[in-house]
Amino acid sequence: MILALLITAIVVPSGQSFHCTPIAVWDGDGPIWCEEGPHIRLSGIAAREMDGTCKPGHPCPNVDARAARDYLARLVGTPTGTLRTGHIKVAGPDYALPISRQRWRQSHRSVLQFAQVG
Repeated sequence: MILALLITAIVVPSGQSFHCTPIAVWDGDGPIWCEEGPHIRLSGIAAREMDGTCKPGHPCPNVDARAARDYLARLVGTPTGTLRTGHIKVAGPDYALPISRQRWRQSHRSVLQFAQVG
């Protein structure tokens, strides 16, 4: 299953953009599932795993994992329920997500800047 997700991962090149209508959130730093297909993880955000643990060598904030997840869900849309997997279902607006060229050069990862469409 994980291998299948890795194979189907979409990489958006620096300087390009894509649309995301959020439909689900896993934890406080993502992934945010988009109706259009991509799953977005937020860069530079420290959040506990859903079991309350922190990854070794990563910051470990005092905020409860569920509280962080619920807050992110409210930021990207309107929570509408919970999936069997534990993801929070959301009804979000369409966002245009440009990929920052500067951050891509610095870390070889994309940074997403939310800009609501319409």
